[in-house]
Amino acid sequence: MKVISSVSEWRALRPTLPRGLGLVPTMGALHEGHLSLVRQCRAENDVAVVWIFVNPKQFGPQEDFTRYPRDLDADLRKLAETGVDYVFAPTVEDIYPQNFQTTVAVERLTKPLEGAVRPGHFEGVTTVVAKMFCLTQPERAYFGQKDAQQCVVIRQMVTDLGMLMDVVVCPTVREADGLAMSSRNVYLSPEERQRATALYRALTSAAQAVEQGERDGESLRGRMRAMLEAVPGLAVEYVSVADPRTLGEMDTLSGEVLMSLAVKLGRTRLIDNMPFTVPEAPARTQTAVG
Repeated sequence: MKVISSVSEWRALRPTLPRGLGLVPTMGALHEGHLSLVRQCRAENDVAVVWIFVNPKQFGPQEDFTRYPRDLDADLRKLAETGVDYVFAPTVEDIYPQNFQTTVAVERLTKPLEGAVRPGHFEGVTTVVAKMFCLTQPERAYFGQKDAQQCVVIRQMVTDLGMLMDVVVCPTVREADGLAMSSRNVYLSPEERQRATALYRALTSAAQAVEQGERDGESLRGRMRAMLEAVPGLAVEYVSVADPRTLGEMDTLSGEVLMSLAVKLGRTRLIDNMPFTVPEAPARTQTAVG
């Protein structure tokens, strides 16, 4: 495993690598969710690269950029066990040099959900991811389902800009009690950590209701919101039952559905989601007459 810390070093290296390069974009503070992406990347590509970069452009003025967990040495120890070939960990000054002027924006898909409560967030994401893709030229890039809207937005960007690569979305990795793994979980106090299981319980409850025949989107949103609001110290930012392609809220469920939510628990912001396919209603049998 080789660590690359500058764009100039990577530019010199990239022409020597094969086309079959897989990339796992991260902001570090790696956990098992990230490592599962790395292992899949390693299994499916000739060369596996992990990007580690805490991107200032996707954090708002009141968000946690300065306190976002960073431990490159610990990350490298974890990655050494995965068989990854390269870790690309550039500096902010290298990615955004003086006089940097370009932004990349995806319009409609960035308006609801995270985009509504975090203005400018997705422009920061798509700008840095577009630059990352230009630099690394991957055949495949691996993202976790936990950041569902981000996955939808990046796929749209790749399609719109004609990038010759695939976006691979892998299932959310969860703790034993259902909490989605996240670098921000380290912020939670023991009491908050226990309360955080409400996110998965709300999603699971709504999914069970769908299995039992519920098809009304507003009813499901109300069910999830009520469960979350019953938790002390938890503030709901949004609950959503949406079309996973357009992210538009669904009134009546059918086909593919994405349930998602975001909350603040103390000082920590948590998101989670659950994609599923609505079961088809059983066909009615006609009784012969006569």
